Amino acid sequence: MAKSSRKKGRPEPAAQPATPKPAVSAAPKPPVSAVEMGARQREISVSEFFTKNRHLLGFDNPRKALLTCVKEAVDNALDACEEAGILPDVVVKLEVAANGGPPPPASQASRFRITVTDNGPGIVRQQIPPIFAKLLYGSKFHRLRMSRGQQGIGISAAGMYGQLTTGKPVQIISRTGARSPAHFFEVQIDTKKNEPLILEKKQIEWEAPRGTQVTIEVEGRYQKGRASVDEYLEQTIIANPHVKLTYLTPEGETKVLPRTYDQVPESPREIKPHPYGIELGMLLKMLQDTKSHWLSGFLAGDFSRVSPHLAEEICKTAGLSPRARPRDVLGQTAENLYKTIQSTKIMAPPTNCLSPIGEQAILSGLYQQIKGEFYTAVSRPPAVYRGNPFVIEAGLAYGRGPEQAQEDQQKQAVPLAEGEEADGNEHELARVIRYANRVPLLYQQSACAIFKAVLDTTWRNYGVTQSRGALPAGPMVIFVHMASVWVPFTSESKEAIAEYDEIHKEITLALRECGRRLGAFLRRRERAYSEQSRRDIFALYIEEVVESCNRLKGGRLPVAKLKEQLHKMALKRTGGEKTDQVLGKNGSGPEGLPHSIIVTPDGVEGEVPKIIAEPSTTVAANGNGHPAADDKGAEAAKGAESAKAAPRTEAKARGHGKARREHAGRVAQGRKTDRRPRCAHPTARSKARARRGKG
Repeated sequence: MAKSSRKKGRPEPAAQPATPKPAVSAAPKPPVSAVEMGARQREISVSEFFTKNRHLLGFDNPRKALLTCVKEAVDNALDACEEAGILPDVVVKLEVAANGGPPPPASQASRFRITVTDNGPGIVRQQIPPIFAKLLYGSKFHRLRMSRGQQGIGISAAGMYGQLTTGKPVQIISRTGARSPAHFFEVQIDTKKNEPLILEKKQIEWEAPRGTQVTIEVEGRYQKGRASVDEYLEQTIIANPHVKLTYLTPEGETKVLPRTYDQVPESPREIKPHPYGIELGMLLKMLQDTKSHWLSGFLAGDFSRVSPHLAEEICKTAGLSPRARPRDVLGQTAENLYKTIQSTKIMAPPTNCLSPIGEQAILSGLYQQIKGEFYTAVSRPPAVYRGNPFVIEAGLAYGRGPEQAQEDQQKQAVPLAEGEEADGNEHELARVIRYANRVPLLYQQSACAIFKAVLDTTWRNYGVTQSRGALPAGPMVIFVHMASVWVPFTSESKEAIAEYDEIHKEITLALRECGRRLGAFLRRRERAYSEQSRRDIFALYIEEVVESCNRLKGGRLPVAKLKEQLHKMALKRTGGEKTDQVLGKNGSGPEGLPHSIIVTPDGVEGEVPKIIAEPSTTVAANGNGHPAADDKGAEAAKGAESAKAAPRTEAKARGHGKARREHAGRVAQGRKTDRRPRCAHPTARSKARARRGKG
C-alpha cells in the first residue's frame, strides 16, 4: 500500500517537447545589378505626376474640387474677354448629373455637370485640343504681364479630374465670329504622353455669334456657405464689376449678378525681364539663347530699364568688352557679370504691364455686394519684389447698413434678463476677402501674406476692438488685392500668397490708410451723434421758452422770428452744417475722406457709383438695396439736365442744319470753300454788329 501510495504521490515527469525539424533555408536573392536598376528607369509624364498628386492642384476633396473646376473655367473666360477688349458676359450653369437613374437633390448629389459660356473672341480650331487636354500648355507662362492664369495647368487639370472621377471627356464649343462655323470637340488627356486624345470633332449650329462653351462632368459636393461656388462668384463680381455674370444653381434658381462698371480694364502690356528679377542660371540660359551679337546689345535689348549707355557701364565694371559675344561669357566671367548687374543701380520696371482694379471700381463692387455704412478704397503706388512689379489695393466696408442698424437699436432697447448677454458687434470678427490678379482666394487663409498683414495691423488705433493676435472685431469686411506679373503663390493650387517683406510692407501701408479713414469716420459720427442729441434737447425747450417770453411781453412778441433765431443758435452751438454733413442730412460728400462712401438713413454721400442700365431688367442676387434709390436719382438728374439743355440743343441743331445745307450747295457747284468775302461771312457780320453796339 505504501509503495502504491508513494507511486501515486510522485509527480509524473514532464513530456519532452518534440525536436523541430530543421527548416529548409530559402536561397538568398541575388543583389540587383546596376543594369537591372537602369532598366527600370523611365520618364514620368507631367500628367501622370499630377494624376497621383492632384491635391497639389486644388482637388483635395469633392467640395473643393467642384469649386476649382468652376474657378478655372471662369478665369479663362474673363482673361479671354478682357484681352480682346470685350465686356464679359459669362454664364455658369451647375446641374446634377444623373448616373443611370433620376438625379438626386443637389445636397445629396455626388456628380455634377459644369457648363461655362462666355462671349469672348473664341478659339481657333487647331488650338482647342491642346488648350483643354494638355498640361503645361498656354500663352501666359512666358509673358511678363498681368493675367489670371500663369502656368497653363488650370482648365486642362479640371478636365483631367473629370476624366479620372467620371470617365467623361471634356466638351468644347467655340466660334471666332458670326461668319465662322462653330466647332464642337470631345477631348481627353493621354496621361502617359501628356497629349490630347480627340474623341469627336464636328461643325454644329450654335446660336452665339462668338465665344466659347466648356462642359465638364466631375465628382463633387455642392454646399453653400464659406468657400463655396456661390461665394466665389459673389467675390468675383466685387473685384470685377465690369462683368455680367449669370449663375444657374443646381437647385434650379437663376441668379443674375449685373454689371456695375462699364469700362473694360486697360489691357496690360508685355515687358521684358528686369535684371533684378533673374538668377545666375537664368542669365546663363539667356546668354546662350539671345539673338544679339554683342554683350552690350544683349543687356540693352533683352532686359527692361537698361539703356545702351548703362549696358556699356555694366560691361566695363565687370571687366568685359561691350563687343564680346554673349555665348562666350561662361563660368566665372558670367558670375562676375551677374554680381555687377545686381550691384548696379537700375530703374524700377515699368508698370504698364499691370491692370489694377482702381479705387472707383473697388468702391462700386463693395457698395453693390456688401451692406454697410462706410466704404473706402486705396490703391498704393507700384512697388517691386525680386524685379517683378506689383500693386496693392485695399478696400473696407464697415457697418450693417441703416436698416440693420435700426433693428439693432430696437433690440438693445429691450432689457435683458439676468445672466443674458447681448449679441453685439464686439463678438463678430471681421471678414477678410483676398484677391490675386482679380481672382478670389478662398483657401489657406492663415498661410497667406494678406491675412498675416491684417493680423499685424493695430486696428485699436482706429477705434475698432481687437484682441492680441486676432482679427479686428465688428461688422467689417476687409478687401485686399495684389496685381503682379508673377504672383508668388505658395503652391500650384494658387490659394495663398507667399510672404515677401516688400509685399507685406505695401499691404500694411494700404490697410493703415483704410484704417485712418475708418477712424476719422467713427470719430466724426460719434461726435455728430453727441451734438445731435444736444440739439434735440435744445429743441425740446425752444417752444416753452418762446411761449414764456411771449407771455412776458403780453402776446406782442414775434413768435416765429424768435423761434427761428433760437433754432439758429442751437444749430450753431451743436456743430452747425458739419454735424448735418457727417449724419448725411445735407447731401454733400464726406470732407477729408477721399474715395469713400457713407450710407445713412437719410441718404448716401460720397463717390456713389452709377448703376449701368441693362437692356433687360435684372436684379442683383446679392445686392444691398442701394441701386433702386440711385437709379431714381440718376433718372431725375438726367431728366433735369435734358430739360435744361433742350432749347440750346434745338438752336444748335438749327445752326448746324443751315451750315450743312450751305456746304451741300457748294459741293453741288464743285466748290470746296466759301467764296463770300470775309466781311460778308455770317460770323464776321455778327462781330461787326457787336463792335458797333459797343461803340
